[in-house]
Amino acid sequence: MGAVVVTGGAGFIGSNLADALLAAGHDVHIVDNLSTGSRKKLPAEATFHELDICDAQALGALIASVAPTTVFHLAAQADVRKAIEQPDFDAAVNVIGTINVLEAARRSSSRVIFSSTGGAAYGEYPGLAIPTPETADPRPMSQYGASKMAGEGYCLLYHRLYGLAAVVLRLGNVYGPRQDPHGEAGVVSIFAGRLLDGVPPRIFGDGTQTRDYVFVGDVVGAFLAAQTAGSGEILNIGWGREVSVLDLLDGLDCPVAPEFAPARAGELQRSALANDRAREVLGWEPATPLSDGLRVTRAAIAVTHRDPAAAPPGVLQMTGT
Repeated sequence: MGAVVVTGGAGFIGSNLADALLAAGHDVHIVDNLSTGSRKKLPAEATFHELDICDAQALGALIASVAPTTVFHLAAQADVRKAIEQPDFDAAVNVIGTINVLEAARRSSSRVIFSSTGGAAYGEYPGLAIPTPETADPRPMSQYGASKMAGEGYCLLYHRLYGLAAVVLRLGNVYGPRQDPHGEAGVVSIFAGRLLDGVPPRIFGDGTQTRDYVFVGDVVGAFLAAQTAGSGEILNIGWGREVSVLDLLDGLDCPVAPEFAPARAGELQRSALANDRAREVLGWEPATPLSDGLRVTRAAIAVTHRDPAAAPPGVLQMTGT
């Protein structure tokens, strides 16, 4: 099937994607600096390269030697609070790092699939349609959202200027196995972890705020489909359905009353992504109902709670698919 590179492959989505690529017969090379990723999530069959996408020379040399058919670019600074506190660092990773990936991919004639953000891209303003289509005006409300929009812009620039095959996937709120309840952001894993610890979940705001929750296995399917479909496209990857935080807790069978804290500045009240273009271009649609995804996620987090030294099970191990 040929070689592929996954940046951020020691993280939540990236490691699940690497498993699926290996299962499909690819020679998988993972690039990660382990700042937020974990060696425990790395598939044994993949080749791991511990390096930073901000190191243009090292990254370029690696991609030149591997000559991948596709570079799946998931490495990012994804902490909104850190982006607010250190916007220069956020831009260095999400903008300069992405340029480094694109330059290396251009020289090796590789396809690039860029992992972007949905809700943080569109923001929230009067007249914004929900579910939100890709034609809506992006108005990010954080430095993180702005830096990801800049990364998207460079992907499309390289497509126009050099003919680079690039696809941008704007992801909804991704959840599932390997999302660290004590590390990577993700309200599903945080809630599940607190419930397993016997601690009441904490809700910022009144709990009526909505998000578009999409299972990591379905998101992996979109990345796989984008290997051979679409170029110069921006595509939403989500259910197109709003789910409130309170409904999410009900889905996790929360046995205790949650704690409430003041809403955080910059948080969206409503978010959902229209997925019509992904259906049309990729032939993709989400398949995992929220109830099933929550059950699998909670079971996976329970494994690492029982044995913190254990490798966290991924989608393939948890679902048997």
